[in-house]
Amino acid sequence: MNQQFDFSDIEPYSDKEFKENMTRLVTEPGFEHAVKYVMPDVDFQEFTKQLCEVPDNETFQREVMLPFLHMLALKTTSGLTIGGLENISKDGSYTFMSNHRDIVLDASFLNYCFLTHGIPTSEVAIGNNLLIMDWITDLVKLNKSFIVKRNLKLVKALEAAHQLSAYIHYAILDKHQSVWIAQREGRAKDSNDRTQEALVKMLALEGGGSTIENLKAINIVPVSISYEYDPNDYLKATEFLLRRLDPDFKKSQHDDLLSMETGLLQPKGHVHFELGKCIDSELESLSPDIEKNELLKRICGLIDSNIHLGYKIYPINYIAYDRLHKTSRFEDCYTRAQADDFLEYIEKQLDKVRLHDVSELDREYMREMMFVMYSNPLKNKLMATGEECHI
Repeated sequence: MNQQFDFSDIEPYSDKEFKENMTRLVTEPGFEHAVKYVMPDVDFQEFTKQLCEVPDNETFQREVMLPFLHMLALKTTSGLTIGGLENISKDGSYTFMSNHRDIVLDASFLNYCFLTHGIPTSEVAIGNNLLIMDWITDLVKLNKSFIVKRNLKLVKALEAAHQLSAYIHYAILDKHQSVWIAQREGRAKDSNDRTQEALVKMLALEGGGSTIENLKAINIVPVSISYEYDPNDYLKATEFLLRRLDPDFKKSQHDDLLSMETGLLQPKGHVHFELGKCIDSELESLSPDIEKNELLKRICGLIDSNIHLGYKIYPINYIAYDRLHKTSRFEDCYTRAQADDFLEYIEKQLDKVRLHDVSELDREYMREMMFVMYSNPLKNKLMATGEECHI
């Protein structure tokens, strides 16, 4: 173990700590309310009895989370698929870095795919801004999540970055445990996925070598997540409008809870994960003599390119592109009926917006932003493949 750092406040609960913390969790009224909301037919007393008999993290994921996520996939998706499994080894430990669409389900569905293919699950990075109640912290740490400290002042932020970097290296090199982390803090509201340089810089802080050596040590594998429909699209469009009206607008805890609830329970259409190849060989091709900021920029660029290449493009992405740019460039990629259905879907989503005094111009702006959200994966894939993204 890295003796320089104490990881107890951020790491998942160990198997030794599991039963004690699970016993406390099931007594929390907030946990009971959440379980009954997500699973209205559950016998909560029997459910908690079963939870208290679970001995460790792996059993919890296999016997509790796997059936739950299977039910959720059946109810809220039109199919959950994964590709690129040949790019990883079941015995390997990786940093799975993906684009970020859904607060809860990005990592959960990825781990579901791993479980169904006999691959060890990954530990999951989760921001402490989402841990708005103590029982939520207990729940995520019981479910193999580690905590990313956010919104700290400069000195504390640097300390937290070193601690997090050291923990990820420790998890992979000493625990032989894969981790998942989003390529940026928060979701890309317009689906224009870009890796944050600060994230790559954090990952390279620890390891004792150069930036490239430290990143190679943690085996970064880009992962592309493609949701056909984003249940939060109208909420993201609403946020774009509110920021347009008030540049200082900030989301509330209620907004985060609503996003989590909506993403968890509402229809998503098809969902696909594509695992890219570990970027070690691409890192080796970068000159160590490149200036630090330029090096970080290039590393982010190669992660972005790998993620963009792995997108699964759906008919609605082509439709959104054509509608946004008033073109018929991709009309051979969808039918008239599919176009009509998608446009009807957009209007129904916009009908859910709960704001006072929304003008037709405001609605048009939100409609355009939804077209932007659904067309950006296509635009980025075109650029990644070298195809001209002309209008």
